Amino acid sequence: MSKEDLIPFKKGQSGNPNGRPKGSLNRSTIAKKWLEVLSQEELEDGEVKWLSNEEAMTLSLIKKARNGDVNAYKALMDSAYGTAKDTVDINSNEKRSIDFKHLISGIKAKH
Repeated sequence: MSKEDLIPFKKGQSGNPNGRPKGSLNRSTIAKKWLEVLSQEELEDGEVKWLSNEEAMTLSLIKKARNGDVNAYKALMDSAYGTAKDTVDINSNEKRSIDFKHLISGIKAKH
């Protein structure tokens, strides 16, 4: 069996010649469109307001976090302030030689 037998397409030939139609929307664009749609929502104080789906879902997440849902709290904090960054404490009382090049390469490897 030759190498050519293992390759199903000739060089320059597409595996999906029809492909995705031009102008079709990707999932992210569709999701953003529907998150912007407004609907009437009744707030906790009984007031009725027009909110986007994104706002309504965020308020729902806030309510869950207030009721002790740790995952909801983490999702809100990550959305509002970003995820926590890894830190390395290099202030140590131990008498050790620190290889900073090795330390920095380890930090860069995590990202």
